[in-house]
Amino acid sequence: MLTDSTAYFSINHPFDAYLSLWDSTNPLPSAQLLSAMLPSGLQLISDVKALEADCLLQLRHLDDEAKTVVEFLKLQSRKIDMVLQHVMAKEQYDGDLYQASHFGGSGFTVISATALELGREYKATLHIKEELVALLCIAKVQSCTLLADNSGEQAISNSESEAAPSRYACEFNFSVIQESDVEQLVKASLSLQQKQLKLRKLAR
Repeated sequence: MLTDSTAYFSINHPFDAYLSLWDSTNPLPSAQLLSAMLPSGLQLISDVKALEADCLLQLRHLDDEAKTVVEFLKLQSRKIDMVLQHVMAKEQYDGDLYQASHFGGSGFTVISATALELGREYKATLHIKEELVALLCIAKVQSCTLLADNSGEQAISNSESEAAPSRYACEFNFSVIQESDVEQLVKASLSLQQKQLKLRKLAR
């Protein structure tokens, strides 16, 4: 579980978020109970990612003579990733689908047609397919900002919004999440940042 003092880098990247309002009369689950709530597909992805992370950690201690083994294991990892991508695509997620715009180790932001009530807790499934991330968490609405236009970058007052449908950027902070999932999100944000920087260099 995260504390209010926990802060991580957040990256702008579109992905899917499935939200279900948490019944406020029920206590929030512990991280252990949250793990037990995982559907089979997400549990499979979580287990495989944990095994891969452990394997990569061990590979760092191998010398140059083991390069062939390392390359073979990387190939096997890519094959597994392709299978998991298929599992993720077929998984049926609970909750309403939202287009999300930002994420990091502290939370995420979704774009909503209506303002979500501040302070309410949601059960959320985050699906970041490019980085093979699919995780379950409990998150609280921290802010909800009316957006000026479809770019989703500039806030305006209600009086300035006319014909265009209202869109809100609703920011969530994690209330309950597995530590391993926080690590996944941090790694994914850094990976996507590197990819974005490379694309910018190529575009110059």
